[in-house]
Amino acid sequence: MSATKSSSPLPWLLLLLSVTTGLVDAISVLGLGKVFTANMTGNIVFLGFAAAGTPGFRVAPFLAAIAAFLVGALIAGRIGKHHAGLPLGRWLILAALVEAALLWIAAGVSIGFDIPSQSPSASVFAIIALTGVAMGFRNATIRQLKVPDLTTTVLTLTLTGLAADSHFAGGSNPNWPRRIASVAAIFLGAALGAWLVNRHGLTVPLILAGALVLAGTAACALHPTAREPLGG
Repeated sequence: MSATKSSSPLPWLLLLLSVTTGLVDAISVLGLGKVFTANMTGNIVFLGFAAAGTPGFRVAPFLAAIAAFLVGALIAGRIGKHHAGLPLGRWLILAALVEAALLWIAAGVSIGFDIPSQSPSASVFAIIALTGVAMGFRNATIRQLKVPDLTTTVLTLTLTGLAADSHFAGGSNPNWPRRIASVAAIFLGAALGAWLVNRHGLTVPLILAGALVLAGTAACALHPTAREPLGG
């Protein structure tokens, strides 16, 4: 399928998923002790801090997040290859079900979790693992869709393109609305996630993130273009 067709609902779905990325990052950074489960660049940097013995940074959570993310991406990569040639909607719904289920299980684990004391400690690693696998699965799925400027989790290249391709740099400023919308979506998700974490803990934003993923994907899967085959 041509994911860049103007009639495709994929860009709208990916913007919604970008909002959930902000939610998940707020949950993990604010609730689980400075660890990212959606953005692995941050974990590599923090892992370097921890390796140097910087106070407040522990090696184990970052390794757990990276390992979980890789497991999720590996599983999604294998499943995605088996769906090559099959309707895109089928793959999208399966991916959404997996991600939502993992986020909702994490929500169940988070019930009774105390953020200030980070206890029970087993819950920290369980939530990191569950959300990390979910985000790894998400990233591998989005990678196969090949929609420009909408990775749903990282903004470095998006911001680079926004500046480097702008009229000020002598460019034609392609896809600037989409690029700005991507930045705004993650910002919105992070702000909403921070508000929810600070007032309601981790359970509510985890439930909301899973619901948004599933509802948005279901709406996208009903579109006629979702009947077209997923590219290999």
